[in-house]
Amino acid sequence: MYVYRPAGLPANPAVVVALHGCTQTAQIYADNSGLTKFADQQRFVLVLAETTAANNAGQCFNFFEPGDNRRGQGEAASIRQMVAHAGSAYGTDPARVYATGLSAGGAMTSVMLAAYPDVFAAGAVIAGIPYGCADTVSAAYTCMSPGVDRTPSAWAQSVRDANPGYNGPWPRVAVWHGDNDTTVVPRNAVELRDQWTALHGLDQAPDRTSTIGPNQTRREQYLAPGGAVAVEVDRVPSIAHGTPVDPGTGAQQCGAAGTANFIRSICSSHWVTAFFGLDGSAPDPGGLPAPGGLSATGATDTSVTLNWNAVAGAASYAVYRDGARVATPTAAPFTDTGLSAGTAHHYSVAARDAAGTEGVRSAEVAATTTGAAAKCWTASNYQHVQAGRATTAGGYAYAKGSNQNMGLYNTFVTHTLKESPAGYYVLADGMCS
Repeated sequence: MYVYRPAGLPANPAVVVALHGCTQTAQIYADNSGLTKFADQQRFVLVLAETTAANNAGQCFNFFEPGDNRRGQGEAASIRQMVAHAGSAYGTDPARVYATGLSAGGAMTSVMLAAYPDVFAAGAVIAGIPYGCADTVSAAYTCMSPGVDRTPSAWAQSVRDANPGYNGPWPRVAVWHGDNDTTVVPRNAVELRDQWTALHGLDQAPDRTSTIGPNQTRREQYLAPGGAVAVEVDRVPSIAHGTPVDPGTGAQQCGAAGTANFIRSICSSHWVTAFFGLDGSAPDPGGLPAPGGLSATGATDTSVTLNWNAVAGAASYAVYRDGARVATPTAAPFTDTGLSAGTAHHYSVAARDAAGTEGVRSAEVAATTTGAAAKCWTASNYQHVQAGRATTAGGYAYAKGSNQNMGLYNTFVTHTLKESPAGYYVLADGMCS
């Protein structure tokens, strides 16, 4: 554990944990990432964890080792202890603990957010992978390239499984990835987005898009019901695998680009610490208030009808089912169709202005369609194939209908499949009883 403690540290400062990439050291990350500049300006404690060749021959954090990527074990527990030590030594604020890292350090950031969501308020994953993607070295390489595609709900379940019984609140997450990264392919940015938007109960359609910085980095933001940014994806054009930096003395410049995996582009540390709220900025709550009076006024086997009070200045409304935006009607009432019989859903509504900007979402209301519920089966991949609920190809099992990859075709991998409609199966691990 290395610590950068700026002069004039206030009482109860925030703490940012920085995790270096493979072959790097804590000193290299401190010298080149630009984080020390913002620690000085924003007066937070910077904790730089360092792994060694004794842990990993390539000096990579062991994000893929079950003994290191679980709560209370190995490297994950060690990093957690560093946070605790910073609290006792420097009086840091336990409500303002953040993590960021590159590559293996980015993947380890995912580990810390998943294993300790009660400790970390937010994190920024730079060129990393989702939590739960790999528990072996070979799986880690597959996750890095070509990447692994899972449903948002399956990714979210991996995080829930890391800390059973914990139901939130979940850390806010920023994802940074270079468009030309061939080491950890950009597909991982999509899967990370899917993982954390699903945990926050959001869909995968951005609520706001923009460009930032001198190189026009493309930003996608996914807003929580109160209007704060819960998940953010920053896609950096024309860079390969590394931490984006922008050497210079400008307010939005930082870092050094003379060392491998620090790439001249945009000062990611400026935007990351702003995402953490360390620059004093406040979340944008949106311009329109939440619609009142949301209620479910009717249901059939395949539909739910909703009503709500109109909001002055609203040009349309965004209707959310189970956290996913499903429609943008111009007014109430609205009927959500194409549902399965006997299924329960949660709805919320947000008003949208003429530009399509959403305001604050309403409180949720529950509704259940009539009729019989969908059927669910929990079994090994081998049993699913033998029962006709899945097919096999190339040694892998695929859910019939949805064709979702269920993993290796054997008796050891177990999944829950939901059938709805008849003959169409989807992965429903932890979501179907």
